[in-house]
Amino acid sequence: MTGHDRGRPAAPRPWAAPRDRAVRPFEIFFDLVFVFTLTRIMVLIGRPPTASTMGQGLLLLVLLWLAWSSFTWLGNQTPADLGVVRAGFLVAMAALFVAALVMPRAWTPAPGLDGPLLVALAYVLLRAVHLVLYHRAAGDLPGLRQRIRFFAVISAVSWLPLLLGALLGGAAHTTLWVLAFLVEVGGQRLSYATRGAWPLRAPNYFAERHGLVLIIALGESLVAAGVGAGSAATAPAVLGVALLGLATTVCLWWLYFDQTAPAARLVLARAPEDRRDRIAADAYSQTHLLLIVGVIYLALGVEQVLAHVAEEHSAPLGWPGAVALYGGAGTYLAGRLLLGRLTGQAVRPAAAVLAVAVPLLLPLGRALPPAAALALLTALLLAATVADRLTRSRHPVAGADPAGFPTGPT
Repeated sequence: MTGHDRGRPAAPRPWAAPRDRAVRPFEIFFDLVFVFTLTRIMVLIGRPPTASTMGQGLLLLVLLWLAWSSFTWLGNQTPADLGVVRAGFLVAMAALFVAALVMPRAWTPAPGLDGPLLVALAYVLLRAVHLVLYHRAAGDLPGLRQRIRFFAVISAVSWLPLLLGALLGGAAHTTLWVLAFLVEVGGQRLSYATRGAWPLRAPNYFAERHGLVLIIALGESLVAAGVGAGSAATAPAVLGVALLGLATTVCLWWLYFDQTAPAARLVLARAPEDRRDRIAADAYSQTHLLLIVGVIYLALGVEQVLAHVAEEHSAPLGWPGAVALYGGAGTYLAGRLLLGRLTGQAVRPAAAVLAVAVPLLLPLGRALPPAAALALLTALLLAATVADRLTRSRHPVAGADPAGFPTGPT
């Protein structure tokens, strides 16, 4: 199929994505490279983490999520494994891979090429490739093309402080990168407010893609347990703590994939087109960032617990480790509740109480021995899982009404 831009011959347009399309293996490959960058952010945060490195890691994680989310919207518009689009995705994957490799040096100088500048250049290339491909995929949709050009201007403005911060270093580095983040996020919200969200052609694909990247992140979080255990993995105490870490990951999986994700996917698929774009932007592009942040920081906290146990440290976790452990779990639970709320699902009192209780117990987690702190958190997540299972079995989401919202009680 070819495209023509208002009567003017144009380069062949990629095939428009079918509305019932599924995620393709090439797109999962792209997601694997993206999740690799998240694991490298954990290396940047360090062992042990500090408040400064945790903030730096969070900033990079958010910027990379914005980039990944943009490519997911592109995949909704056109398949990623066709012709020029595949070539563009390969360039983007190379940029992601380079950024991941140098991520631990995103704030510190090192021998060889400048790490901060490499990260900034890789990010700019990633965003530029997306904008070019999306503009091409828009084909003969002038409204979408205008929206992309508007967003491209805002993105280009955010690249200036990103590159300048990498060159200046020091306090200016962090300040300018935060400014780049604010411009990028603010520009997205302004674009949505003035010109609407991107059109969502394939809602099932969109929901599936977010679920897949989350489950890949959950799988990679288990790798952190191996890093924390190190060569002491055969010690009984280390094995016991590692199993607690596995139990927390299973709870995270259950809380999302058992009921919440299927109900959200149903709502997105059945929502009217004039609301579907907004649901996708709010419940998926933004809310799933909280889930990813929660997974990464909880994995970092579990790694710290295992490192303490493996090295036979009896001292409690430091504040950064405790914040990663309990703050990560609390962020995930909050993200799950927000996802349910944005897709019309009932917010159960027990789930809300446990989501609030986890971060409030952070001081206790800081005071307890590391293994006990993880055991307490695991018990809370198990309680959240059981409560969710019991309440959902009593009030199942049987379907959706014509507006696309679940018919269960709210």
